[in-house]
Amino acid sequence: MTATAVLTARALLLDMDGTLVNSDAVVERIWRRWAEQHGLDSDEVMKVVHGRQGYASMALLLPGRPMEQNYADNARMLAEETADMEGVVAVPGAPEFLASLRGLPHALVTSADVPLSTARMAAAGLGLPDVRVTAESVGASKPDPEGFLKGAAELGVTPADCVVFEDSGAGIEAGRAAGMRVVGVGARAGFHGPDALVGDLREVRVEALGDGTMRVYVG
Repeated sequence: MTATAVLTARALLLDMDGTLVNSDAVVERIWRRWAEQHGLDSDEVMKVVHGRQGYASMALLLPGRPMEQNYADNARMLAEETADMEGVVAVPGAPEFLASLRGLPHALVTSADVPLSTARMAAAGLGLPDVRVTAESVGASKPDPEGFLKGAAELGVTPADCVVFEDSGAGIEAGRAAGMRVVGVGARAGFHGPDALVGDLREVRVEALGDGTMRVYVG
């Protein structure tokens, strides 16, 4: 990884929470409350939950608990998160970054469901990409690569020609498992070995080359 990187791609696949939208305030509120209810160390819980669907985090944190309970808790917490937009803001540079992608192949690939992703993007003042892969679209949560592979397929681009933007360990692992290069966004990403790393999206510039490819300047 270098201070400045230039990547060539045919499509960009964008995580939402922590990448385009800073939703840490509400994620912390809801998951720390859940941790307290289950007698778990909330700091340890927060190390697990970023990037994954809720039920997948619960399966790791409460091994042996019936998945039906995890799915039920997940549904309830999604509703709580969708109703709580306090502190949800755009990651610096996100509006300009998304504007630069108009007319270029890109997709949102998020562990949030449709109501939550729609609400958070709106709360942050961001437009939704035309192609979206949400929790309802996949059978497996990140770090499984299914979501990114589905995003590439919907855009008609091979995985090797995609660049992923992610903030979490689970998301970075999913992008790598999909055979894609990964740009890490934010301090959390730096612990998980992305191909390139930026503090926020102000450090990213995209240039269309006119032949179906784009250059992504990172750093």
